[in-house]
Amino acid sequence: MNLSKGFVLALVVTLLVLSTMLIQPFLQYVLGAVLLAYVLYPLQIRLEAHVSPMAAALSLEILAVAGFVAPFVVILATVVGSADRILQNFDTDPVQIEVVESRIEELTGQEVDIVGELVSSGREIGTIVFERSTQAFGTITFHLIGIALALFLVYYLLKDGDDLVNWLHRTVPLPRDIQRDLSAEINDVMWGVLFGHVFVAIVQGVVAGTGLVATGVPNALFWTAVMIVLAMVPLVGTIPVWGGAVVYLYLTNEPLLAVGLFVYSVIVVGLTDDYLRPFAVDRYAKLNPAVILLGILGGAYAFGIMGLFFGPVVLGALKAALRVGLDNWSRIDERDVS
Repeated sequence: MNLSKGFVLALVVTLLVLSTMLIQPFLQYVLGAVLLAYVLYPLQIRLEAHVSPMAAALSLEILAVAGFVAPFVVILATVVGSADRILQNFDTDPVQIEVVESRIEELTGQEVDIVGELVSSGREIGTIVFERSTQAFGTITFHLIGIALALFLVYYLLKDGDDLVNWLHRTVPLPRDIQRDLSAEINDVMWGVLFGHVFVAIVQGVVAGTGLVATGVPNALFWTAVMIVLAMVPLVGTIPVWGGAVVYLYLTNEPLLAVGLFVYSVIVVGLTDDYLRPFAVDRYAKLNPAVILLGILGGAYAFGIMGLFFGPVVLGALKAALRVGLDNWSRIDERDVS
């Protein structure tokens, strides 16, 4: 290696390290933007046949924001409404407080001032909140910047997606047919994980949530959202939520509803996981369930919430790279860009 090549290599490595340091704080938002752009890109191609790339990208971004924000607002309103009902039903009668104070004094021999303790605690909490207000403001600002960054990335990934793909083809030092083979393998993994975990999790969560609504479980919409998230994790799924709902119905003297929800969840909800998930994963991703579980858990630790998706994708991409590389090892030094 001559001096010029060594300088270029050192420069690339240095800039790569600095670029990684720049991206690291906003990694969750960057990964989210890449995922959203990947999902929307086929629609971008179709829309570009009728409108400009700029208009197509802007339209899809508005549609995506509306699709994510609207359900979030509904769930948030449901949670806030539930909390408000709990507060309205809470009995704050002073006579009740005096009875509690008297009972505590009888049992312990200590005089207790519940109201005074609550006021004192409120003052301490207020002081803590005031002291940490700057930190909270900084956190909110950071997330707002991250969301804005993700929106910009989605827009430009959609608008300039063709240029990015062409640049990758020119830059990757592999023959063009090997590039196509590797790209097809990784694309299958991406859609397999996306369909086999995200889409199936949504279907499974909605099906399980329908059972909660039918049996009158409180805050069913909120728990449906929780089940959608849990359904992405193998071996966990929606069981903790609908199992807890079955216990709740039984303890509230609704044994028939509890049995009905149990049977519905085991049979109907179970079918969505037993048939849809293997179909998607075996057909597209072709990954062993143990590999998927490792990717999900390891990805969550490495990348945070976005690791639930990108963890299995990384392991699937490694499998694809090994297969394509070994199959074409004798030709891998060729440079055919035709």
